[in-house]
Amino acid sequence: MNTVRIFLFSGVDVYMDKIKNTEQNQFQRTMKTRHLVMLSLGGVIGTGLFFNTGYIIASAGPAGAILAYLIGALVVYLVMLCLGELAVAMPETGAFHTYAARFISPATGYTVAWLYWLTWTVALGSSLTAAGLCMQLWFPAIAIWKWCLIFCVIIFTLNIITTRFFAESEFWFSLIKVLTIILFIIAGSAAIFGFIPLKDGTSAPFFTNLTTSGWLPNGITPILMTMVAVNFAFSGTELIGIAAGETVNPQKTIPLAIKTTIIRLVIFFVGTVVVLSALIPMSEAGVSKSPFVQVFENIGIPYAADLLNFVILTAILSAANSGLYASGRMLWSLSNQGTLPRSFTRLSQRGVPVIALTVSMLGGLLALFTSVIAPDTVFVALTAISGFAVVAVWLSICASHYFFRRHYLKSGNALSSLKFKAPLYPYVPILGFIMCLIACIGLAFDPEQRIALYCGIPFVACCYIAYYVTHYYQKK
Repeated sequence: MNTVRIFLFSGVDVYMDKIKNTEQNQFQRTMKTRHLVMLSLGGVIGTGLFFNTGYIIASAGPAGAILAYLIGALVVYLVMLCLGELAVAMPETGAFHTYAARFISPATGYTVAWLYWLTWTVALGSSLTAAGLCMQLWFPAIAIWKWCLIFCVIIFTLNIITTRFFAESEFWFSLIKVLTIILFIIAGSAAIFGFIPLKDGTSAPFFTNLTTSGWLPNGITPILMTMVAVNFAFSGTELIGIAAGETVNPQKTIPLAIKTTIIRLVIFFVGTVVVLSALIPMSEAGVSKSPFVQVFENIGIPYAADLLNFVILTAILSAANSGLYASGRMLWSLSNQGTLPRSFTRLSQRGVPVIALTVSMLGGLLALFTSVIAPDTVFVALTAISGFAVVAVWLSICASHYFFRRHYLKSGNALSSLKFKAPLYPYVPILGFIMCLIACIGLAFDPEQRIALYCGIPFVACCYIAYYVTHYYQKK
């Protein structure tokens, strides 16, 4: 085993040399703590929470949905602890695959980069489709694909101006979402306890849906089946690692952003799911309409559903904004390694990878195509594929952290010299890896999400093959 590791670390030096930037190709460090915190929240609080939650309630039941999100929060916490140690020790733009390349294998690093690009490009398509579904509440006669086209232009424009403008717009997008969710939890809780009457004039008994449907009406299996959908809802927290190379004082900023983000996610997600599970009957939940809008349609507050629908729309566009940012940076990083044409590394005068962003916008075009066929059915498939890809990336983060700590100590470094240390090593990375692996296995039990395995596994195999083929010809 030691021989293999020595070979791996010596052989990766050439690969890692390609990752180093030229001076004129450096990203600008313009993101501050508030930008980084809101960027992570912005990528998370979006399509998964506002639409996928309905699918999870319909599949696992109200109590099952709450339990699934609690498990998902634990997984995210473990992964973020691993990522925190890596990102503080090595703050780089497009960081995940550089960690995987250095501490697992170069081929794995290459594959992780493409997986993360797939995560956000497909998520971009599902976000824009969800935005079109939101517009159907007000303009049912206008086709969803037309709204997708409009939103494609808006999101692309926000990303190509400057990184600082992107971060600032994402900050305010995310702030609106955070305030809205707080108000939603307050209003929903008031309806649960009978302080706010429902539209028909009745009061909602506490946890009526939990007792009516049963705590776990379909058993434990649906919780396993929906774990990738839950993880998709939490995807975006890892954007902290992507933005590390563009962050002011990453040793101070990244740990603070990780700690605050995890606390807020648990409060927002679990609190929100409890309210939704209590107020939406399992038989009425789904993805054709946001469960948030369903709740406010049942609460007797004038125009509440319309107002919330508008906020959800901005939230989804915020997630799409983060998605295009992440996928564009990942293409830039792949090009910077020499695995894509050098044109992808070109930055504009304002420090923006315009070509990489343009190609990544293909995810938006995917939304135009899928929204014409069957928006609600294809939406579940898209989120499953994106969820599989992000969980695979989380697997690599846990594995990279496990090998990083071992290599760090074997190289004679003192543990105390690490600015941020994940606790309970090696249990944190091992448990995080196992839980992510279980989530992927759960896809096999859900016919609606099984397509993620049919697409994801061959995609991973193709990436490994492409890496070895291209590097074979490079050597020749």
